[in-house]
Amino acid sequence: MLTDHPASLSLQLDPIKVLVTGAAGQIAYSLLYSIANGDVFGKDQPIILVLLDIPPMLPVLDGVVMELQDCALPLLREVIPTDKVEVGFKDLDAAILVGSMPRKEGMERKDLLKANVAIFKTQGAALDKYAKKTVKVLVVGNPANTNCLIAAKSAPSIPKENFSCLTRLDHNRARSQVAMRVGVPSDCVKDVVIWGNHSSTQYPDVHHAKVQMQGKEVPVFDAVKDDAWLKGDFITTVQQRGAAVIKARKLSSAMSAAKAICDHMRDIWFGTPEGEFISMGIYSSGNSYGVPDDLIFSFPLTIKNKTWKIVDGLEINDFSRGKMDATAAELVEERDTAISFLSV
Repeated sequence: MLTDHPASLSLQLDPIKVLVTGAAGQIAYSLLYSIANGDVFGKDQPIILVLLDIPPMLPVLDGVVMELQDCALPLLREVIPTDKVEVGFKDLDAAILVGSMPRKEGMERKDLLKANVAIFKTQGAALDKYAKKTVKVLVVGNPANTNCLIAAKSAPSIPKENFSCLTRLDHNRARSQVAMRVGVPSDCVKDVVIWGNHSSTQYPDVHHAKVQMQGKEVPVFDAVKDDAWLKGDFITTVQQRGAAVIKARKLSSAMSAAKAICDHMRDIWFGTPEGEFISMGIYSSGNSYGVPDDLIFSFPLTIKNKTWKIVDGLEINDFSRGKMDATAAELVEERDTAISFLSV
């Protein structure tokens, strides 16, 4: 008996349009194949990929387009390389904003913020003008939380709930550190939380996390049996992991960042696993954890029908409260500095 081949099923669906900015860069190079191969938006979902970068990178982008063509991927209907926002942001279903101004030697943090405010103000305005109002926007380029906030503020006709920033990489790092410590696969660790900023002040919290071992779920503190490590080296390892990768590779995280982007967008599209929560930077407004409003702050979330919901009712001890307050204070300062540049 003949059954439908996935390729024939994909002919029945309209393509979705997905933008990746900074598309000539190394994160995008690790990311684009997974998107075009159906690993993010579904194995029967045709894709139109829009690749945006700055004019000097267009020759490199041509090479990326050739490689995507040479992969002969059945779901990839079209690839559109461009340096123009009116082309890049038109009729988007999803936007993955990877490109940003990296910190250069001798650059003050406020100079970095100022440069990125200009970029993400422009991209937010382009989303507002050209993209679908249902577009899901993921900001990866650092400082990701504040860049995401500026993009959201610059796109007033798109719901702020549609904007998120990437803390899934930190979430994955935290799971992996616990898994290695206990000697289990990483998918046996669930419900870690990344609170706050994707920076060295972020708080990887395992007070609510569990490890699946010997057929039962065990709280992480009981499984690890080393409170000093969990409250000390574990936290600093996750906070500083990006810097450690740069020191070792002489390049920033690309493979792991791309994997985290895929995890993040797949969960937005298809929902989080039943009975499990993940971490994502979202717009803070009237939440139950005492986080200031009008920030992009990483919370524990569940997602269903492309709509996120903060996991409420987690007990916050004094240790956690101090860490959460510190990362919130950094984000408030970043926000206020960035907003001061908006009108410049």
